Amino acid sequence: MFKKKLAFVALAAVFAFTACGNGGKDSSKSKEESDVVKLGNSGPLTGPLSVYGITTENGIKLAIDEINKAGGINGKNVEWTGLDDKGEITEAVTNYNKLMQEGANAILGGVPSKPTLAMAESAAKDEIVYITPTGTQANITEGKNNVFRVAFTDPFQGEVLANFSAKKLAAKKVAVLRNQSSDYSMGVADVYKKKAEEFGMEVVADEAYGDNDTDFKAQLTKIKSSNPDVLFIPDYYEKVALIVSQVRASGINAIIVGADGWDGVLSVLDKSAFKDIEGSYFANQFSLQDPSEKTQKFIKDYKEKYGEDPSTFAAEGYDTVYLYKQAVEEAKTTKWDEVVKALKAIKFEGITGSFSFDENNNPRKTAKIIKIDKGQYTFDSEVGAD
Repeated sequence: MFKKKLAFVALAAVFAFTACGNGGKDSSKSKEESDVVKLGNSGPLTGPLSVYGITTENGIKLAIDEINKAGGINGKNVEWTGLDDKGEITEAVTNYNKLMQEGANAILGGVPSKPTLAMAESAAKDEIVYITPTGTQANITEGKNNVFRVAFTDPFQGEVLANFSAKKLAAKKVAVLRNQSSDYSMGVADVYKKKAEEFGMEVVADEAYGDNDTDFKAQLTKIKSSNPDVLFIPDYYEKVALIVSQVRASGINAIIVGADGWDGVLSVLDKSAFKDIEGSYFANQFSLQDPSEKTQKFIKDYKEKYGEDPSTFAAEGYDTVYLYKQAVEEAKTTKWDEVVKALKAIKFEGITGSFSFDENNNPRKTAKIIKIDKGQYTFDSEVGAD
């Protein structure tokens, strides 16, 4: 009898957790009757990647403040829960489960690609509306009907930057220096290398380093001997800041090109090192020099609220909330399946550009090319993949 009671209690607990944690159709329907819209995310709010998580969340909270002041979403106030995962997969999944248990209407999920992918895989099973502001790894959305992204993908950046290297920089020979410990860096580098060859450029070197490396002399010596016109370094800004001075010290004069992880590199470089990164380019989805009224208002409001200029991550977070708002208003409900349908058909105009989604729920958009000129980020051009 005691064992039977234990089994019954355990079964009841599993049922309760599933009904609450998975947030399936019944949970979504019950949330429709609430007078609030619950949104949440897990991101790195502490640790080495915290600048990305904090600025993403700042952009999200600015959008929510604006929306609530204007009457909410379909007349409902928006509540926000931001949880810290330090950029770690295990903590991200734990936070995802907590948000599900709390009855989230949608998760604006993840910041770095690895924890974002882990949460996206859970979200695909639960069928909740899941939109990552910044996750760029290609397989985050692939095969997941309800998972979307605002950022362009790693492969897309590789294509755009190869196009830019060939047509704008007129490069004949390119070298690649990649972080073999990073799916992000590897993903961008693989596509860049493939597209570079398709554009008729010669890939004269392809060198790799690890996350914990601080001395790149061996790799750079090989790259120097190949005499490239462009050196492509797709990594996050902290690692780029370590590398660029060593690039110039090694005698490499190539133009350095990077991906959107470069955003913020000037903030961690000593001004004496600005000369080492002068004239470099990187792809991004946002520029402080964008003259549009909507963008300039966002920049002004963000600076007034947080005391600093917004990063691309902040702009992506901001756009993600308004993207969700538009989808809910077009669907006239917060029911997950209906919002997913609305997102698939949406035409959205945001701070990071105007876009609709392709068959893999990736945004079709161009990239903004940012040039580092006299210690400042300057808008250079807008470039597509072809």
